[in-house]
Amino acid sequence: MSPLTHAPADEWAEHVFASALGAIDTLAIHLGDRLGWYRALAEAGPLTADQLAERTDTSARYAREWLEQQATSGFVDATDDEPMRFSLPAGAAEALTDERSLAFIAPLARMLAASAAQMPALLEAYRTGGGVSWDQMGDDARWSQADMNRPWFESMLAGALEGAADLHDILDRPGARIVDVGCGAGWSAIALAHAYPQATVVGVDIDAPSIARARTNAEQAGVAPRVTFHVGDASTLAGSFDAAFVFEAVHDMSQPVAVLRAIRRSVVPHGAVVVMDEGVGDAPVAVGDDVERLMYGFSLFVCLPDGLSSQPSVGTGTVMRPSTLRSYAQEAGFSDMSVLPIEDFSFFRFYRLHH
Repeated sequence: MSPLTHAPADEWAEHVFASALGAIDTLAIHLGDRLGWYRALAEAGPLTADQLAERTDTSARYAREWLEQQATSGFVDATDDEPMRFSLPAGAAEALTDERSLAFIAPLARMLAASAAQMPALLEAYRTGGGVSWDQMGDDARWSQADMNRPWFESMLAGALEGAADLHDILDRPGARIVDVGCGAGWSAIALAHAYPQATVVGVDIDAPSIARARTNAEQAGVAPRVTFHVGDASTLAGSFDAAFVFEAVHDMSQPVAVLRAIRRSVVPHGAVVVMDEGVGDAPVAVGDDVERLMYGFSLFVCLPDGLSSQPSVGTGTVMRPSTLRSYAQEAGFSDMSVLPIEDFSFFRFYRLHH
């Protein structure tokens, strides 16, 4: 039971007030991220409001208000002189601007802002049972997910897979063929190609802008000859692969069983099928931890509306319990499911589906 359950009204009001302050900070982070203000401060600070506006081609009056809010909330340091000069502390600079850092958190604000912008559509979906797709959410939502996962794929995926010996042996075979289902902007497929230079990787996603970005990313990463990307519905997947991965995508699918069934048909009998999805608990609890709270937030505003935007839909939502994935896998023809020995990989858990 939550300590607030039987709290008086003034404590509830304080709780909502604190939540509102967090929402204000989140939207202000979004402004600083998208307008380039954090990056300018990280690269050239300390800066006055006029200097920040000049470097970023933005309004000085708005820049001053934002800088003062950021100083008030403890995000930036400010001097006492006139005009005031503002700087971004090193830790904040890494968390808010370093796209390769595991601490990079600015895309989270971008995701929440993108979903908030769709509130009228979300309200209509909640009334009617319809949905709001990733495409409707737009580029801020699309690329925020890619940017949040990128450093983990680039820095941690190779070592994580190497620690799962049987899986690593399959991936490390000369000429291994790997398919990345729901590949998004391609960072997972690119990471697989870097980790296994003897393998070829095929990325598949239903979202055309993501596939276009993935091709560009692969070119820039120097792996394009071994990594190809295709726009398509994964439920029609065909081919012969040694391994298949689905990174943080099963819970978004309207028909996950059909996709898993297609994957099972396309992977050789002694191959590997791996699903990475949210590391939520085995069952709902009355008061969840911060991970569960975050995942329900994603589900309310992004993943469940997207899953319901294409009908018919099972409507999984972000909080996909292990038992739910097991039931999907068994219905798709897999005999069993196990959890791979991969820990401390952001908010995720790795599952192996067995033929």
